[in-house]
Amino acid sequence: MVLVNAKEMLNKAMKEKYAVGHFNINNLEWTKAILLTAQENNSPVILGVSEGAGKYMGGYKTVVGMVNGLLEELNITVPVALHLDHGSYEGALKTIEAGFSSVMFDGSHYPIEENIEKTKELIKITREKGISLEAEVGAIGGEEDGKIGEGELADPAECKRIADLGVTMLAAGIGNIHGKYPANWKGLNFDVLAKIRKITVDVPLVLHGGTGIPDDMVKKAISLGVAKINVNTECQLVFAEATRKYIEDGKDLVGKGYDPRKLLGPGFEAIKAKVKEKMVLFGSVNRA
Repeated sequence: MVLVNAKEMLNKAMKEKYAVGHFNINNLEWTKAILLTAQENNSPVILGVSEGAGKYMGGYKTVVGMVNGLLEELNITVPVALHLDHGSYEGALKTIEAGFSSVMFDGSHYPIEENIEKTKELIKITREKGISLEAEVGAIGGEEDGKIGEGELADPAECKRIADLGVTMLAAGIGNIHGKYPANWKGLNFDVLAKIRKITVDVPLVLHGGTGIPDDMVKKAISLGVAKINVNTECQLVFAEATRKYIEDGKDLVGKGYDPRKLLGPGFEAIKAKVKEKMVLFGSVNRA
């Protein structure tokens, strides 16, 4: 299986009222765990890469080489998109050149006119290369690669202006945030989501900050047109927890327990379990 853009999988998800999971990758273990889980559950999947994670893993071409190698060696047959997450304009161009099959341009911090102009330029480039494009209106709260957002509510009229340009998918702020949700979080604003859905019609919507949103809110968001849900922090938390337990139990001191292939094993399995849990919740199992 070769990398695909996300358009077909997301249009199908929107039509059939489920969502495709976008799971951020941070290294080989993350990528392998997510791909194997998608294959085992016959689910389409989107591998997300932030600009910071791309740099950490050695560069975008390294990431593309790793993912393509795993697709072949693991005999992955489900649809897989490799997607730039919260990309700058320059980052989008670099990942397109490197071989990503999907990119996000996050122009939410620009004035709407500048967001529109830059999005229009990227639409032209991505269409020529058969790559899917995600745009954003209304900054997502929390922290992403050092950028802080307060969890804005997107203006539905601005969402329509971006959607009408012809983007593949649209991320709109509806009170969601990156990272852990605070105790005083007000929840998703479904009134704003419903208004956005009504006037963007055929464009799949994206829910960022999928970690910690109650299951009933996730399902309601899907019913209102969300077809892509981003998960990152939750995988990081279970990976850290499983790794900590392995070391606290002294297993790294037994035999060759210090071998990274053993040391990272529990975290690998924890990611697999979490990704499966999310695929079941999102309804993407057996949808490939």
